[in-house]
Amino acid sequence: MGAQRWLVVGLGNPRPKYAGNRHNVGFMVADALAARAGERWKAHRAHAEVAETRVAGVPAVLAKPRSYMNLSGGPVAGLCSFYKIPLERVLVVHDELDVAYGALKLKRGGGAGGHNGLRSISKSLDGPDYVRVRFGIGRPPGRMDPAAFVLKDFSGSEAKELDLNIERAADAVETVLADGLEKAQNVYHTAQ
Repeated sequence: MGAQRWLVVGLGNPRPKYAGNRHNVGFMVADALAARAGERWKAHRAHAEVAETRVAGVPAVLAKPRSYMNLSGGPVAGLCSFYKIPLERVLVVHDELDVAYGALKLKRGGGAGGHNGLRSISKSLDGPDYVRVRFGIGRPPGRMDPAAFVLKDFSGSEAKELDLNIERAADAVETVLADGLEKAQNVYHTAQ
């Protein structure tokens, strides 16, 4: 039997006005993975865009939920059911306030840490034990509300490094699927 298929979900908000937001970095990483595979996004009835492909030689479904971030769980659960993918082979790429900009942290399971997309997914999948690739966006400056900060585009200095950081996050996803989480953590975890 061949390698088991993974579901790789990039989190974000639909609609062009959100496209460049910090909160949409999961979509950006999913787009980078689809581009590497030469795949186009197709609409799926689970209220998501999908690309059925291989990531680092491993069968995978790339997905971008078309719901708003706080309702991501429904589409993710629908895709798991449709493709018969178990919780342990779900990987979610998301923005992370508690990680410095550009840094990556990878883990399996854990709390939502105030991230409404993760909270929705954990609730819909009956547990939090999926893999997360946490893309650091850093804390908001001064007294800015984190909810406002995540819906802003990356700053000029951040934007200069954004493509490189997205490619690095895509590399991390490939390493998780090809070589396992522990190997990916050893390579891509960045010291704070």
